[in-house]
Amino acid sequence: MRAEIQNTVEAIRKSLTLLGQRMDLETADHRLEEFNARVEDPTLWDDPAAAQKLMRDRQMLVDSITSYRSLEQELNDNIELIDLGEMEEDDEVVSEAEAALRALAEKAAEKELEALLDGEADGNDTFLEINAGAGGTEACDWAAMLQRMYVRWAEKRGYKVELQSEEPGTEAGIKSVAYKISGANAYGWLKSESGVHRLVRISPFGKGTRETSFASVWVYPVVDDNIEIDVNPSDIRIDTYRSSGAGGQHVNTTDSAVRITHMPTGIVVTSSEKSQHQNRDIAMKALKSRLYQMELDRRNAAITEAHEAKGSAGWGNQIRSYVLQPYQMVKDLRTNHETSDTQGVLDGDLDGFMAATLAMDVAGKSRSEAQAED
Repeated sequence: MRAEIQNTVEAIRKSLTLLGQRMDLETADHRLEEFNARVEDPTLWDDPAAAQKLMRDRQMLVDSITSYRSLEQELNDNIELIDLGEMEEDDEVVSEAEAALRALAEKAAEKELEALLDGEADGNDTFLEINAGAGGTEACDWAAMLQRMYVRWAEKRGYKVELQSEEPGTEAGIKSVAYKISGANAYGWLKSESGVHRLVRISPFGKGTRETSFASVWVYPVVDDNIEIDVNPSDIRIDTYRSSGAGGQHVNTTDSAVRITHMPTGIVVTSSEKSQHQNRDIAMKALKSRLYQMELDRRNAAITEAHEAKGSAGWGNQIRSYVLQPYQMVKDLRTNHETSDTQGVLDGDLDGFMAATLAMDVAGKSRSEAQAED
C-alpha cells in the first residue's frame, strides 16, 4: 500500500477512534438495549415530553452506532480490495479503492466534527436573523448577500428554510430578515455565525469608490417542546402592522404582521409571512427561543463573551471580513481560517469556517475542563 494511502487509512482510523470515544462505544450496545426496554414500557407515553426526549436520545444513539459501523466496514472493505488488487496486479481495482478511501476520509472527518456538537441545544433547529448595519444602502445590499449565502448553505445541507419576516431596504437589499432553519444540528453548525460581518468592495451603486459595509447575524436555537420557558403576559407588548414587503406574494392587505416586544430584556421579534394568528404563534416561539438563548449564555461563559464582543454592527466588532477589493480574501478573525475563494463562500461554502470555530471552541472547553480538574 502506497504511503499516501496508508496516511489516509491512518486518518480514517484516528477519526473512528475519536468517534468511538465520543459516543462511548464500549457501552453503546448496552445503552441501546436499555433504551429499547424503556420504549416497550406501556407507561412511557404517560409523560409525552419525557417520552419524546427518550425517543430522540435513542435515535441519536442509533444513528451514531450505525454511522460508526458503516465507516468501519467501508474502511475494511476498501483495504481488502487494495490488498486483493495488488496481489492480482489489477491497477483499476486498486485505483477505485484508493479513491473510495479518500472520499471516506472526508466523510469520517465530517462525522468526527459532528460528534463534537454535543451542546445542550446543538441538535435543535435554529432561527437566523440578519440586520444591515452601518453603511446605508451598501449595508442593505450586503445584508441581502448574506441572506443568499446562508440560504444556499442550508439548502446544500438539505435543511428546510422558512422565511419568518423580511424588511426591504429603501433603495436596495434588505434592512432585516429572519428565517427558521430546520435539520439535524442546524443550531450547532450555525451558532458560530453570530456576530458582525464586514465587507470591503468597490461600490456597485455608481460611486466607483471602495466601500466598507457591515451587517450583523444573530443565531439562536428553536426551543424543544420539552423545554419550558415562562413568559409573563405583562412583560410583553404585541403590535400588529401591515407588512412592508417588496411586492408579489409577500404583500399583506391587512395588518397581519406581528411584532412582540419583551420589555424586561428589550428583545423584539417579528413575523409577517403568515396569517395574524400564525404570525403571533411564530413570533412567540421566536421570543421563547431568544430567552432560552440568553439562559444558555448565562451558563456558558465562552458564549457570553462572544455575544458581548459582538457589539454593534460597525468597526471593531466584526468576527469575519470579506474583502473583494483590492484583493480577494475571506478571513475569520477568531480562528484565522481564511480562503481566497470569495465567490465560493458567498455561494454558501461555509463549512470550513464553521468547523474551525467548532474545533476552537471544543479545544477551549477541553482546556477549561482540564484546568478545573487541576
